[in-house]
Amino acid sequence: MDKLTSEPTPVKISEFVTNLRNGIWLLGIPSWLFGITDRSMATLADGYLSAMDLMQLFTASFFFLSWLCLKPDRVEIDNYPTDVSLIPHEINPESAQNRMLELRQLHMISQEYILPFSHLCQIYHLLNLKHLETVHNFSLSNLRVVSVTHFQPTAIGGIIKFQTMLDSDFNALRIWRRPIVEVILALHNPHTVELNIPVYGNKRIVVMFNVEPISNKEHRLFIDIYSNLNWPKPLLQVLLHLASCLTLFEDMPYLRKLAERNIDRLFNANMVSSHETAWLFRRFVELYGSARKSSQSVKVLESKDKVREMA
Repeated sequence: MDKLTSEPTPVKISEFVTNLRNGIWLLGIPSWLFGITDRSMATLADGYLSAMDLMQLFTASFFFLSWLCLKPDRVEIDNYPTDVSLIPHEINPESAQNRMLELRQLHMISQEYILPFSHLCQIYHLLNLKHLETVHNFSLSNLRVVSVTHFQPTAIGGIIKFQTMLDSDFNALRIWRRPIVEVILALHNPHTVELNIPVYGNKRIVVMFNVEPISNKEHRLFIDIYSNLNWPKPLLQVLLHLASCLTLFEDMPYLRKLAERNIDRLFNANMVSSHETAWLFRRFVELYGSARKSSQSVKVLESKDKVREMA
């Protein structure tokens, strides 16, 4: 039986109830806004503002603010264990291909781009945690990296776990997740990076980035996204395509600036930051050295087409 369809009944019921409460709460927001707007227009229609009108507006506004404070919490379902197949647990020479085969039943979308920058610019960007706060400040709505909770170097890569916080109470992502969650970033090999994101409960989104060097000034970027969310698949695919395009659009100016810099300097071990947010990038530099050495590393994307066909 598929692990994703064998969740205990109490978990499914609790998740359904929580989703229902959140749905009702979300429906109430436009309802209250419509009521306040309608009452305001009716009050100002005659050009006269009485004490009774003020009281009605104050009451409606008070109940609207109270409604916002009554947002249901998802904490109770966040304690359920995540399906183990969604967590990267092994890094070896075949881990990238095995990982994509392992996740193929959860595959949602694939995107492929040819970008006019060295693949090292992409690697540098993907492995620097602080870029979540700066480069993607708009799309992630003031997301902050709180701390690194785990770092495991391996023979050909490494895994880092870090906590992220939604810094704004009005962040739309709060509808689906807790204010602070633990995200996983894994370096499977010189060309494959996995971003593993919790959504709520045991639901996650896994993004596999594969970079393939074409020349010193050009590379091919493959983006594959997997998820066990129970949302309607066509809707989820549209949302993921839009989100992926938005983040790539944000990447472009930054990648362009990186391409104008000295790549060898960025990948010089003596120049790499020792801050915890750069630990995984430092591991990449330790393993694959300078830009020249990394460019000559063994390409692990030769079986990419086969894996994509099997997915």
